[in-house]
Amino acid sequence: MFEILQYLYENYLADDYYPDAESLARKLIAAGFEQNEIDQALDWLSGLENLAPQDENGQLAHGGLRHYSDTEIDRLDVAGRGFLTYLESAGLLTPYGREWVIERALALDDREVPADKIKWIALIALWRLGGPLDALWLEGLVQDPSDEPPTLH
Repeated sequence: MFEILQYLYENYLADDYYPDAESLARKLIAAGFEQNEIDQALDWLSGLENLAPQDENGQLAHGGLRHYSDTEIDRLDVAGRGFLTYLESAGLLTPYGREWVIERALALDDREVPADKIKWIALIALWRLGGPLDALWLEGLVQDPSDEPPTLH
């Protein structure tokens, strides 16, 4: 399913073009994806509707320390949790966006969600929230196996 999310980001989301679910499903079938994987990906993407930039102002405006639950610790890779902390401390991801990334990561079927998937989810969240243009380096990072956070100037 995650390959479909990456495909959708690269071909539709990054260009702010998002066809309706039925058209999208047909295009994904034509691209060679399986129907059950498409259904899972579209269901996961429906969570984008809950991530609206206008909702961000009234929620989680404080910059407190995030305490992860036992379930979150078990399911979210330590490097992925560290990456979320890094994005937030750099001012690229708001607490509201962080919570959305965590919720969408936990919605995946993975027993443990690896850091690379958390990075992709964060990229989708920043796109949806209209994140700072400084976050464009994240797109290169999710495709770069070195996984080294860049220096922000």
